[in-house]
Amino acid sequence: MTALLRYQGALLLRSQRWLAPLITYAAFVAAGIRPGDPALDSLGFAAAGLVPVTAWLVRICVTGEPDAARACTAAAAGPVRVHAAALLTALAGALLAGAAAAAVALLIGDRDGAGAGPAALAGALAVAACALTGAAVGALCSRPLVRRRGYAVLAGTLGSLLAWLLALSPARGAVSALVTAARSGTPPLPLAPLAGALLLAAGAGTAACLSAARRSTA
Repeated sequence: MTALLRYQGALLLRSQRWLAPLITYAAFVAAGIRPGDPALDSLGFAAAGLVPVTAWLVRICVTGEPDAARACTAAAAGPVRVHAAALLTALAGALLAGAAAAAVALLIGDRDGAGAGPAALAGALAVAACALTGAAVGALCSRPLVRRRGYAVLAGTLGSLLAWLLALSPARGAVSALVTAARSGTPPLPLAPLAGALLLAAGAGTAACLSAARRSTA
C-alpha cells in the first residue's frame, strides 16, 4: 500500500491539478480569517472550507490516470487497493492544507483565555472531521459511482452544501462546536462529529472501492 500511496502522490503532484483547489482554499481562508478574530471562530472557518476542497481533491485523484494506465495498475495491485490509495492521497493533501490553515488561525487569532494546546486540539479534531466528511462526499460523487464529469461536479457541489447545512452532518457538528465555544472561550472536544465523520468516510470509501472492483471485473 505504501508504494501505491507514493505513486498516487506523485501523480497528484506532477499533474499540478492540486493547485486550483488549494489556491481556492487559501483565498477562502485569507478572506475569512483576520488578525484579532476569535481563534476558535477562525478554526471553525478553516475547517468548514475543507469540505468542498477535499471532495475536489478526491475527484482529482480518482481521475488522475488514463483508463488504460489505471487498468494496468488495478491488474497489478487490485482495484480496491488502487482506489483506496487515491482516496487516502486526497485526504492526506486536504489534512495538510487544513493543518496549515489551523496554524495560521492560532497564530493570528485571539484565544481569549483559551490555552494554545486545547485550542489546537479542538481545531485538529474539527479539521479532521471536515476533511473526512469532504472525502466521503468526493468518494460518493466521483468515479466509479458517478462517471460523467458534469454530474460529478454538480453532485459534489450539492453534497458539500448539504454537509454544511444538514443538522446531522459531522462537519456541521464540528464547526458549530467551535463557533459556540468561541463565546465562552473554552475549547470543545468534537469527538462525536469526528467519530461520525470516520464512519461516513469509511462507508463511502468502501462503497466506492467495491464499485471499482465490480467495474474492473465487468
